[in-house]
Amino acid sequence: MNIIRFFVLVIVIFAGSGFSFAGDKSTEVVVPDFLTDDFLDDDFESDDEFVISDPLEPMNRFFFEFNDVLYEWAIKPVTDGYIWVLPRELRISFGNFFYNLAMPIRFLNLLLQGDLYGAGTVLSRFTINSTLGVYGLADVAAAEFHILPRHADFGQTLGKWGVNEGIYFCWPVFGPSSLRDSIGLAVDFYTHPVPYFHESTVLDFAYYVSYRVNTLSLNPDLYEDLKLFSLDPYIASRHAFIEYRKAVIERE
Repeated sequence: MNIIRFFVLVIVIFAGSGFSFAGDKSTEVVVPDFLTDDFLDDDFESDDEFVISDPLEPMNRFFFEFNDVLYEWAIKPVTDGYIWVLPRELRISFGNFFYNLAMPIRFLNLLLQGDLYGAGTVLSRFTINSTLGVYGLADVAAAEFHILPRHADFGQTLGKWGVNEGIYFCWPVFGPSSLRDSIGLAVDFYTHPVPYFHESTVLDFAYYVSYRVNTLSLNPDLYEDLKLFSLDPYIASRHAFIEYRKAVIERE
């Protein structure tokens, strides 16, 4: 795996991309087609292809350091304990469940993008995995019917409508984002079904933490490797996030 692809994969894990896991036949995070080696070699050879607007860099670096401390002192110990308690196969099933539950976000955004075929694919996967896959715990749609996941979020939708990413943000807890994708994240929150099942902010937070810890538990060394292999982890994560989001908009 080349170094750019590695950094992008880290962002997929930490920035809330919502990719699925490959179900019973794989223990790796599914890497979408637009993150293949050929794509990255062809499209991201030069660092001069785009300029990242980061006028709030001092604040963003502060929050990046805050997130790093939070990771080292809270998230990592919890994740290590989670890994010790639960076998990987069960954590993969939970990842499938979380991904399946977020189906309305992908379905609605594909409709907004005019991608009726993609929306149909998402709906078909949800129907199959919610029934044959036992509430989405197994990705039967991919494993048995070869219906692969489709990613979509409102930040992507805005990008396809021609909205620029705007300035870069590194939010506390949530991590890398941009003005456009921050708006997208807020909209996607209201299209996720979980908040409508109850009126408790605590339960929303518990769901988010569970999702993050489970996702991180499947690739526990990625963040440490990012810090190890980059001269400036802040710059590396910022660059990877912008590349990843451009890829999401251009290739899906």
